[in-house]
Amino acid sequence: MNPVLTDAWRTLVPAPGDKNGPLPPLMLGLTVVTGLVDSFSYLVLGHVFVANMTGNVVFLAFALAGAAGFSLMASLAALGAFSLGALVGGRLSSIVSHHRGHLLVAVSALQAVLVGASAIIVATVHDPGVGSARYFLIVVLSLSMGAQNAIARKLAVPDLTTTVLTLTITGISADSRLAGGVGSKAGRRLMSALSMFIGALIGASLVLKVSPEAAILVTLGFLCTILATTALLARSEPSWAHPST
Repeated sequence: MNPVLTDAWRTLVPAPGDKNGPLPPLMLGLTVVTGLVDSFSYLVLGHVFVANMTGNVVFLAFALAGAAGFSLMASLAALGAFSLGALVGGRLSSIVSHHRGHLLVAVSALQAVLVGASAIIVATVHDPGVGSARYFLIVVLSLSMGAQNAIARKLAVPDLTTTVLTLTITGISADSRLAGGVGSKAGRRLMSALSMFIGALIGASLVLKVSPEAAILVTLGFLCTILATTALLARSEPSWAHPST
């Protein structure tokens, strides 16, 4: 089989004895969540991301320069809440550092609660993209994504950061044999990019063609599925659950 296809397949279906066990497909699931929430935040909450902080730094500069459609306060709220979420995720990582499965369960549960709260607001507010509802959603969803990023760092599954694709896409070319590298793991990296694309496509389609509530509920469904799957797989003491020394 083609090495790229093999690499992609083993990301979706890890080989028995893989040191990361079922974590790669679970991280791809979280990458889909990233695409979902960022499509919702950009299309419903204005020009702001809740997961892509690189974009928010740029949007912050645009707002300061006076560009129309960009909010200084919205970008700052997202950056601040994301940082707080990363702090919470980092703290959880230090407490549950002995079991990667339990760590993913804890943060997925936190995310599900936060996204569930967002779903309630979206369902009950006439226009979630304005006023206090907008800032509540920006803060709550950014908290969720900050925590997700923190545990992605702790889990340290190669090339599956769940949000940052710039280095992932760069690596496909820069680490290839054509560039003199030893192999770019293109299959895994392409699966990561594809997962975010699929999440963003689903999220945008739901927001534009169904409703913002549908996009948030699908996001919640993904998180609950990841939570339930991880909880089931991590009930015992599998070798993948323990960090490498």
